[in-house]
Amino acid sequence: MAVKNVKGLQNGAVPSEVAKRDKNLKRGNWGNQIEFVLTSVGYAVGLGNVWRFPYLCYRNGGGAFMFPYFIMLVFCGIPLFFMELSFGQFASQGCLGVWRISPMFKGVGYGMMVVSTYIGIYYNVVICIAFYYFFSSMTPVLPWAYCNNPWNTLDCAGVLDAANFTNSSDPAHGPLNLSQLLNYTLKRTSPSEEYWRRYVLKLSDDIGNFGEVRLPLLGCLGVSWVVVFLCLIRGVKSSGKVVYFTATFPYVVLTILFVRGVTLEGAFTGIMYYLTPQWDKILEAKVWGDAASQIFYSLGCAWGGLITMASYNKFHNNCYRDSIIISITNCATSVYAGFVIFSILGFMANHLGVDVSRVADHGPGLAFVAYPEALTLLPISPLWSLLFFFMLILLGLGTQFCLLETLVTAVVDEVGNEWILKKKTYVTLAVAIAGFLLGVPLTSQAGIYWLLLMDNYAASFSLVIISCIMCVTIMYIYGHRNYFQDIQMMLGFPPPLFFQMCWRFVSPVIIFFILIFTVIQYRPITYNQYQYPGWAVAIGFLMALSSVICIPLYALFQLCRVDGDTFLQRLKNATTPSRDWGPALPEHRTGRYAPATGISPEDGLEVQPLHPDKAHNLLRGSNGSAHPQDSRI
Repeated sequence: MAVKNVKGLQNGAVPSEVAKRDKNLKRGNWGNQIEFVLTSVGYAVGLGNVWRFPYLCYRNGGGAFMFPYFIMLVFCGIPLFFMELSFGQFASQGCLGVWRISPMFKGVGYGMMVVSTYIGIYYNVVICIAFYYFFSSMTPVLPWAYCNNPWNTLDCAGVLDAANFTNSSDPAHGPLNLSQLLNYTLKRTSPSEEYWRRYVLKLSDDIGNFGEVRLPLLGCLGVSWVVVFLCLIRGVKSSGKVVYFTATFPYVVLTILFVRGVTLEGAFTGIMYYLTPQWDKILEAKVWGDAASQIFYSLGCAWGGLITMASYNKFHNNCYRDSIIISITNCATSVYAGFVIFSILGFMANHLGVDVSRVADHGPGLAFVAYPEALTLLPISPLWSLLFFFMLILLGLGTQFCLLETLVTAVVDEVGNEWILKKKTYVTLAVAIAGFLLGVPLTSQAGIYWLLLMDNYAASFSLVIISCIMCVTIMYIYGHRNYFQDIQMMLGFPPPLFFQMCWRFVSPVIIFFILIFTVIQYRPITYNQYQYPGWAVAIGFLMALSSVICIPLYALFQLCRVDGDTFLQRLKNATTPSRDWGPALPEHRTGRYAPATGISPEDGLEVQPLHPDKAHNLLRGSNGSAHPQDSRI
């Protein structure tokens, strides 16, 4: 019995419980499968679903945009999502450890880490601004409702001010003439915009003019990082419990805002702008490019987060089912958010007497200017504002949890000893402190310029290149037959033929198309009327290249250190899976991953389950049977 207990503990299984033998006690697993699905939904469904997709849909032909969007989801989004989940789950390793599959391409994992670092730095700054607006909404009157504040200019004209002016009995004002109407609609500066630019940001005139650090934003940034750290203090054990709230409550808020929005006058007009199909645009390459890009970036492919989250699954979990559920949920959320956004914007446009296109916006302009201004028109506006920004906070935190866990897991898996596993909380704390310090410049008066620079360059074409190389490495260097056999070994069935075709041919072509589209459609970055200087654009390109350059640099490093008399031998050895590639737990290492026993009758050994020490020695002595050249399972 004692031997049996030792064996169970070493294999990461609960002793004497066959049903729980799938558990990895050393590294940890999700408490249950719902935690993984909710965490992945929280990771994939982020701020972009609310502030980017609805505007893209409206700009690219309304309902007609849905057609290329769902085509790209089926042929690129879901297959890539399934590939990354199965990749991480099979090896039970983060974005670095999985590259035992082909050590020469471990630089792809480092590239994912660099991308996640950039996104994690600026993403939490967006969350901290949402925190600031959330706290600012705890007043009887929203501070961006009127133009009577110290930070407002003479050009300020709010929608509520305009209504008061129109209904004023002061004869000095007289009737509202055409020029005044233009001032209140087409040429006005809204109080929400002045609050955003002149009070929250105190925006400087140039990206190089940092000015002062905005202490209220700095405090909110500290709050953001403390919340993220506390939720990840025990890794997936704690974050898996938090996501029951952070991943579900945004849908409650979306539904509340949707019900309120569709009951407003003008909401139908706004929704029609969002959905009315313009079928002529479906022939434009830009529409297809935007659809492919939105699917790719929205699902979080090539960030490393999907691999990391799946690595905490049990080995036999049905990640094929999960990938379909999570991908469809993500896209359905984007469509649903469009109704919420455009119903309110339609109401605002109706109130102003202008076209919906005049008030439609995306990105920070939608989240912190247009939508907050529309909320001032509603009764009990502070309540709706609190709900909206609380939803943004939760959407951001769901993604931020996974970004931080990706970095921490990569470090812990790479070191891999007992000491680092016990000190994982301190690793999480160190990464959180570093993220906070690196985010401090983004809370300065020039912070929004740098935030948008990182958003446009740090996670743009580099993600496409990383994803393309990952797809080609798995399908053509490791071998599609080997990978399909791995999935059959893990799930009990091979990937469906449709996914096999997508992985081998369709998805790489679409990824390449996205890359070409990104290059062709490139325009120098601007923020409103501000043109970024050349040196700032150069820094942006350096950030983009810093993740991609990891791939050739590590490949050269691996070629130099691997054994081989000729270049071809070195290349072959560098791309051959390492001996520890495969399932993490010994009981799952069957077929071509089984240890080479080399037992003969002369050894005097019975054919029985291996003693842990012998299993350990045999695993270390494996001489190639775990390599993919043996195609049989």
